[in-house]
Amino acid sequence: MTGVSTTATYAFANNTSGTAISVLLGGTNIPLPNNQNIGTGITVSGGNTVFTVANAGNYYIAYTINLTAGLLVSSRITVNGSPLAGTINSPAVATGSFSAPIIVNLPAGAAVSLQLFGLVAIATLSTTTPGATLTIIRLS
Repeated sequence: MTGVSTTATYAFANNTSGTAISVLLGGTNIPLPNNQNIGTGITVSGGNTVFTVANAGNYYIAYTINLTAGLLVSSRITVNGSPLAGTINSPAVATGSFSAPIIVNLPAGAAVSLQLFGLVAIATLSTTTPGATLTIIRLS
């Protein structure tokens, strides 16, 4: 087989800094400045909150969020600013851990972000476990 391996297009980043996130009702992107391992085909914004894929394709995307205390906030992935169905966690009780994996078809230039939303609050990311992680891998 010749050509570029699709799984050579990948990104991993996390936040291990205990960042306090000012959550807004409409959503607040989580910065992921730590332990970045970014392959070709994905770029990261200066604020470490937006991961842009260069090529259209099927992508595996997974995230985790761990807070220092349970809150009645919700979490999700957004693509070009719109919530990505299948990644939305909206708990009915205060929760401190969130996660979701998905395989999704993304268009070229899609901007992927990890968000907390749904409640005006300060959410502090954990330092004893990774506070937040995001993995993106192009499958095809």
